Amino acid sequence: MKTSSRAARFGLSLCLAVLGLAATSAFAQKTPLQVYTALETDAMKLYKDGFEKANPDIEVRWVRDSTGIVTAKLLAEKANPQADVVAGLAASSLALLKQEGMLMPYEPKGFKQLNRAYSDSAEPPSWVGMDVWAAAICFNRVEAEKRGIPKPESWKDLAKPVYKGAISMPHPASSGTGFLDVSSWLQMWGEDEGWKYMDALHQNIAQYVHSGSKPCKQAATGEFPIGISFEFRAHQVKKSGAPVDIVFPKEGLGWDIEATSVMKTTTKPAQAKRFADWMASKEANVITANWWAVVAYPGVASKLEGIPDNYEKLLAKNDLEWAAKNRERILAEWGKRYDGKAEPKP
Repeated sequence: MKTSSRAARFGLSLCLAVLGLAATSAFAQKTPLQVYTALETDAMKLYKDGFEKANPDIEVRWVRDSTGIVTAKLLAEKANPQADVVAGLAASSLALLKQEGMLMPYEPKGFKQLNRAYSDSAEPPSWVGMDVWAAAICFNRVEAEKRGIPKPESWKDLAKPVYKGAISMPHPASSGTGFLDVSSWLQMWGEDEGWKYMDALHQNIAQYVHSGSKPCKQAATGEFPIGISFEFRAHQVKKSGAPVDIVFPKEGLGWDIEATSVMKTTTKPAQAKRFADWMASKEANVITANWWAVVAYPGVASKLEGIPDNYEKLLAKNDLEWAAKNRERILAEWGKRYDGKAEPKP
């Protein structure tokens, strides 16, 4: 009996060891995918969970920062690339990476279902749109009333002396939202008038911050009554109950596209393409529609509080290729003129 019992225990231990090795082996086979992103942190978990559920053999490893920082990091790593995929980065940044020969042209599965206007026009495309995000002004009506500040209706209003010290804005070198503001003003009014406007606006700016969301959060807390931000964060702040009105300036809204690209140098092209496939899927677009009024998959977006029905018609004319080609020059000029009011870098 003892021998039999000992043998049974040995057999059980052997089975458990084999199962353990099999589980370890299966875990070891999970391929890590390095994904550089500027997505809002609110959204990252949902994308990761959704993709990994559909692709259990791949693990998404996010590397996140603001748009300008991610763009600079990718360019700095050009000789020694680390990213497999880029997701949720501004199309104007991806157009620049395309010009540098860093992106792999790839048409993901289901691409023909998407709105073609929101992806790279080349065939196959080097970047595929997820959503459109656009400028908005967050206006704290309670704090503004205390200061005797009227509600602005236009970009030009913000250059009036009554708003001196009352405005925060994203820094265009670190924030994609800040860059789309500057780029849109230069395109909307021409470069001479655009810089004149920013000179006047600068007199009223209290601080240039390193995040597109932060100005709206500052407006919500009353730190500054006006924050130049974007509609995603404005919608979230308003939804939270803050005394914030969303203003869509009547001259038009600067905008950009969050998009996905496969890096040309990835050592895991099959897995990277599967990630691009999933990001182009209806499932991923349904996640995106939680926060964005305009998404790449037609018919998926839903009505968001505070976002007007004619939202897409408010978008200003925008040449993303021009913005990409002139990015370095624009940022150098902007920094020379206005960097003195930038918040310290974290």
